[in-house]
Amino acid sequence: MATWLEHSVHTDVEVPMELVWSLWSDLEQMPRWMKWIDSVKVLKDQPELSRWTLNTTGWEFTWLSRTLKVVPRQIIQWESVDGLPNRGAIRFYDHKTSSTVKMTISYAVPGFLSLLMNSSFIDRVVTSTLQADLERFREYALAAQKRELANSETTV
Repeated sequence: MATWLEHSVHTDVEVPMELVWSLWSDLEQMPRWMKWIDSVKVLKDQPELSRWTLNTTGWEFTWLSRTLKVVPRQIIQWESVDGLPNRGAIRFYDHKTSSTVKMTISYAVPGFLSLLMNSSFIDRVVTSTLQADLERFREYALAAQKRELANSETTV
């Protein structure tokens, strides 16, 4: 028997939406800012599917995820179809020169893990890790913006 948990975190990113969207919608780049994600591989023959590997302190989980909904510069929604049961959405809010990214993730904690840890402990750990992931994304996006600006200045 599994217990479902949900976490929502958000951050403001001081870069335009176009850049935020282009970085986030490239799923295979997520391990660059998501601490527990080891790899993401989009299936070439079915681009709505991706294979994910999560690894944290010796626990490894994999799943096949299906992208359910994509509205450019607004939302990416998914659910797992195999492996670790999870679902969620990344929402994007455009503020012209900055953006807000909000991540909501729900997942099933396998029965053996829920016996080892109470859900409030898991909630604190996962929420703080996801918030740190979004902060790493923010820094990643700021660095990407600086690179874009430097490249545009050298080509002028």
